[in-house]
Amino acid sequence: MPLRERVQAILNLIRPAIQSDGGDLELVDVRDDGTVLVRFHGACVGCPSSGITLQVGIERQLKDRIPEVIGVQTVE
Repeated sequence: MPLRERVQAILNLIRPAIQSDGGDLELVDVRDDGTVLVRFHGACVGCPSSGITLQVGIERQLKDRIPEVIGVQTVE
């Protein structure tokens, strides 16, 4: 399975938790170097906890499950 599809599958597992807090998450891109770009929507935009969600929730899950992922960044 291509890297982008594997990343999307993991994000789809994470999304319900984010949606339960009124937010959402969109996969923007997966760069060749293993950096994943995501965009927050809804309550996540401007939320002070979104940085923690990104690092502890999303990035950790992706890195643990997909060795090619080196990091996750948000885009506007």
